[in-house]
Amino acid sequence: METKKEEKIAIYPGSFDPVTKGHIDILERASKMFDKVIIAVLKNSRKKSFLPVADRVELIDKSIKHIENAEVDFFDGLTVEYAKKRNAKFLIRGLRAVSDFEYEMQLSQANMSIAPEIGTVFLITKPKYNFISSGIVKELASYGEDVSKFVPDSVVEYLKKAK
Repeated sequence: METKKEEKIAIYPGSFDPVTKGHIDILERASKMFDKVIIAVLKNSRKKSFLPVADRVELIDKSIKHIENAEVDFFDGLTVEYAKKRNAKFLIRGLRAVSDFEYEMQLSQANMSIAPEIGTVFLITKPKYNFISSGIVKELASYGEDVSKFVPDSVVEYLKKAK
């Protein structure tokens, strides 16, 4: 008698405001490790966003068409609670520098205390993406600088139309 293998689902949470090539790189690598990866865009009503959540979701969706086992969604609240709703047992977190690790380790340990059944997988960005952050992209875009080296084409097009 065959037993059905449980699908390995991972959540890749973040604000993705906007999504960068570094985010996509992490997603591409995570998609090779898991059966399904859900990019979960945090809808934080207490924080002023650069782009509306619906636009972020749409831009990510356009940027991940080439990744068959990835999807995008949005949520509000605790990441581990969202992960439970989606039957995910893993969270994906990207690290650019040592300074990211300290914060991410604390977050991971807090999540572990709430939901010990959900693990965190840290993926280190490729060196060419180390310095890219959504904050830097927002800053450059606000001054009209070309951000095409840092973000997917869908974001570049969006920002051009938004001017």
